Amino acid sequence: MGKLWGGRFEGQTDALVEALGESVSFDARLAPWDIRGSIAHAQMLGACGIIPKGDAKKIVGGLRAIAEEIATDRFVFDPALEDVHTNIEAALVERIGDAGKRLHTGRSRNDQIALDVRLWMRDQLEAVGEQLRGLQRAFVDMAEAHIEVILPGCTHLQHAQPVLLAHHLLAYVEMLGRDRKRFAELHRRVDVLPLGSAALAGTPYAIDRKMVARELGFARVSENSMDAVADRDHLIEFCAHAAICMMHLSRWCEELVLWSTPEYGFIEIGDAFTTGSSIMPQKKNPDVAELVRGKTGRVYGDLVALLTIMKGLPLTYNRDLQEDKEPLFDASDTLQLSLAVLARMTPAITVHADRMLEAAQEGFMEATDVADYLVEKGAPFREAHETAGRLVRYCIKHGKRLPELCPKEFQSFSSLFQPDVAQALTPHGLVSRRKQVGGTSPVRVRAALRKARRAIDGAAG
Repeated sequence: MGKLWGGRFEGQTDALVEALGESVSFDARLAPWDIRGSIAHAQMLGACGIIPKGDAKKIVGGLRAIAEEIATDRFVFDPALEDVHTNIEAALVERIGDAGKRLHTGRSRNDQIALDVRLWMRDQLEAVGEQLRGLQRAFVDMAEAHIEVILPGCTHLQHAQPVLLAHHLLAYVEMLGRDRKRFAELHRRVDVLPLGSAALAGTPYAIDRKMVARELGFARVSENSMDAVADRDHLIEFCAHAAICMMHLSRWCEELVLWSTPEYGFIEIGDAFTTGSSIMPQKKNPDVAELVRGKTGRVYGDLVALLTIMKGLPLTYNRDLQEDKEPLFDASDTLQLSLAVLARMTPAITVHADRMLEAAQEGFMEATDVADYLVEKGAPFREAHETAGRLVRYCIKHGKRLPELCPKEFQSFSSLFQPDVAQALTPHGLVSRRKQVGGTSPVRVRAALRKARRAIDGAAG
């Protein structure tokens, strides 16, 4: 085929160049948003008298018919026509004739694609927000169903202090809450109309940008035409937020992998979310958790790809920017699929509360409370810490646990110990003492669950 645009060129485009330059294989998904933008643009052109109103009406009717074909999978995208915009415009001209050739008046593909992506992203931000709320609900539901369950809280993957499972789950609710806020805040920066910037310098036509903004629901119009066509900050922010969110999901998935091992035995993941082995019939592998953990690196790659594309681009539009959409789409698709599958998998997790409680009694996790007990009796903390450490060493040497020591054994290390010390070292006693805001006591965790439920079921963001 010849060149797509204008009479400047005589020769044919090399077939490899066409293969390198086509983008319709991935930007076809923007078609609904491209048509929305074009309809608003055509209506404005007609209302402003820039093109005949009759032509504007034909354009709108033709675009709506094409949108219906696309929605019902009857539209055939031609890679030879390079991108989604050209495919739709060519189909429009074929359908309504010369009136279709007026559609591109006062705009460029540069501001057109900038508009398409912003329209698409607004919808994705809403969808991601709902997906995040769904997973938060799944965590809260799980926490409420296991409010009394105690497990070891760890640092360095070593047993540290006992915590309520619900408290542990609420940590992820907090993470996802921050993710929701990040995506919601991004919406304000996406909510800017770039159309009217044309190629880079604006347009000489007396267009009404505010009319288009109202029609498309944008809060404001861009202030600088050069920035509007060259800006991809919002794409980078989206991928950055997606990468952070995937990191949160990956941390949870790593815990699921660990907790489902025979060595831990804390949980069992439902059959619908696990797989077997091709050779070992006894295996039940946590593949969903492993896949989400693996896909996190993929989303990191999407972010780095966008940053790398942008780092050397002078103003304004450069063809490198064609490469911005594939990592953006991949990050969005991967994040939304991961959120959806984890929200569905979480209710299918069986918690082995007895094994968690048993583990919470291992590893001398009472030691900190032994030190705190002595502090409450008047000992300086460092002295109390030293005494507790010597008690742990004594227990290791004699094969005992701290709660198993008799009062005389405690008192041999400090006269401050009273007969009630062992009673304070039960797992339930240990968690109940953490009553400060943010602590793991049942009273605080129940209050936190109520607050989380209200925040999730309230207004988005």
